[in-house]
Parts: sequence; structure tokens; C-alpha cells
Amino acid sequence: MNVIPAEVVTPAVLIDADVLDRNIERMASSMLSRGLRLRPHVKTHKTLEIARKQLAAGAEGITVATIGEAEVFAADGVRDIFIAYPLWVDAPRAERLRALAASGRIAVGVDSAESATAMGHQMGADAGRIEVLVEIDSGHHRSGVFPGEAADVARAAAGAGLTVAGVFTFPGHSYKPGMPTGAASNENDALGRAATALTEAGFEVTTISGGSTPTALIAGETVATELRPGVYVFGDAQQLELERCTWEDIALTVAATVVSRHEATGGNVRRVVVDAGSKILGSDRPDWATGYARLPEYPEARVTALSEHHATVVWPDSAELPALGTRLRVIPNHVCLAMNLVDEVTVVRNGTVVDTWRVAARGRNN
Repeated sequence: MNVIPAEVVTPAVLIDADVLDRNIERMASSMLSRGLRLRPHVKTHKTLEIARKQLAAGAEGITVATIGEAEVFAADGVRDIFIAYPLWVDAPRAERLRALAASGRIAVGVDSAESATAMGHQMGADAGRIEVLVEIDSGHHRSGVFPGEAADVARAAAGAGLTVAGVFTFPGHSYKPGMPTGAASNENDALGRAATALTEAGFEVTTISGGSTPTALIAGETVATELRPGVYVFGDAQQLELERCTWEDIALTVAATVVSRHEATGGNVRRVVVDAGSKILGSDRPDWATGYARLPEYPEARVTALSEHHATVVWPDSAELPALGTRLRVIPNHVCLAMNLVDEVTVVRNGTVVDTWRVAARGRNN
């Protein structure tokens, strides 16, 4: 999809439907061939149409980050949802979890005895309707307990009336150059030790959940029963620079227009400015990333600065500086942010607009 359709008003998020479908099928086929359940994280796209495609391709269910996201997809008929987050459940959240549990399977993350006890207390007689997975720290050092502490959290959850289903982790340290393979190994080791600890404590472990997009397609044995990648549906500039996808795997770009151009004179760098700033690209830039975004047609160009409505693109000497009004495609660093910044996306096949999808779970942050 190298052509931006004439009717698209920039800046706008474009989805290449053919690439999207190919990415969904590739991940589903890989999980099937390895005997793993696929539970994609839909916080990446927040879109009902894409979740339907993932489920039709064989996904067991979906992963979300918040109760609000779960409510959106449950209302669309999804009946198996894992909230992969260590929720602190107060009375209002307990009421919302009860409503979700009435329509299907709901699992929730916990990473402390205190949060498990509080959840069970708030859920009362309905506590047993909620499955919990103990979150394990496999090297990312965000939320989660070390494997040796998993049984203590599980005992507290069971004591509070909750149904303990197993363990999960997020190998977020895979989001660094050279780290995906090592992070996958860390994940496997931590999940294995945590699952063993629960089994030895008398729990039936039915779910061992792992996975991130950088690690999901790494070959090898795993103790996991399911994986939860999210970004794979679109790809983004981070995945490109981590070499976890190719340019041909990029399904989401932002259409932008050149509004300013400057040759390298008077000490200025050779650059253009496009009308897609941080309010549509997001502002994520890991310390290892070479820019804030990339351009698929100009791989050597770099977005070196973002304002709310400006992206400064340093232009390579090997390419002609584009004229004012030129329309360019831009790949966000972190595609999840871009999707949460727009109300709708334009769906394209072979350069032709075929649909518009609403970002249904946008802003559902609690």
C-alpha cells in the first residue's frame, strides 16, 4: 500500500487490510503448529473488527489491560477475556467484574496477597466466578512476584474464595536490541518454576501464560500453554529496529503531508516537516531507537523531533527533498499509542479505501 488514497485527509491512520490479515494468519498458524493457545492483547488495536478477525483465525480468547476494555469486547460477544493486570478491586470494580463474569469466562491478574484478599472480599459470594493468574516477574521488573513467591499469592487468592488458574508474565525486557531471545528464555524459566511451585502447593495449574510480540515467534520448547502478543497485527518502528518484523509486515501507517521543507543551508539540517505530530504518532522513543518514527518509502529518513502537530524528518542526502504538499506514510514507534489517539482508522486494500473502523475501546483506561 504505497499510495495514499486521494480522499484521505491527513493526518490519518491507515490500515492495510491485506498485510493485517497476513499478520493475523501467520501468528495463528505458528501457535497452532506449536500446540499453544493464542490470546492476543487487544489493547494494541482496541478495535472490534480486528478482534473478530483474530478469533476467527483461531484465537482462544483475548487479553485486555483494563475492565473498561473488557466491557467493550464482551458487549461485542467475546466470551473469554483475561485482564492481564494486577487489579486493585474496590466495590465499583467488583460490580463490573460480576457483570462480566455473567457473560463469560473472566480471568484477572494478581501479584500480592493483599490484592487477592481485597478482591475476594469485594466479590463476596461471587469470588469463585473469577479466575486469577499470579503475575510473575521474569526479568522486566515491573509488576509481578518472583517465582518462589507465587504459591503465597495463590494461597491468599484461594483463601479469599477466588479460583486460582495458573501464572502469567510479560517479558517486557524483550523490547531492547539483542534481548528477545534471552527474554524468551527468562520467561520460560520463570513460568516453569512458578507453575511448579503452584503444583507443589496443591494447585491445579491449567494456564501458563506468556508472550510478547518480540518473543512470540521465537522457536523452541516452552512451558507456556498460551501466548499474548499484541503488536504483531500491525508491526511498528520498534519491531523493525528489533528485527522482529520486516517493512513488508507493517500494516499501520500514518498518512501525513509535507508542510515545510528546508535544504541544508545556513547551518540547518536537511529536513521536512509533516503534519503528523505527537497527537497522532504518540511520543514514545526508547533510548535505543534511532528516531520517533520511520518512513517506509525512505528507510534512511528519521523523525528526529515531535511537537503536537509537527514531525521533523531529517532527510537523507541520497534522496530528493520532497515538495510541499507531498503525502508520505509514517510508521509510529509504538503503534498502541497511535491507536489510542484516534477515533477511527481508514482501511485500505491496494490503495483503495474499503472501510472505516471505529476504535471502540479508545480511552477505556479503567
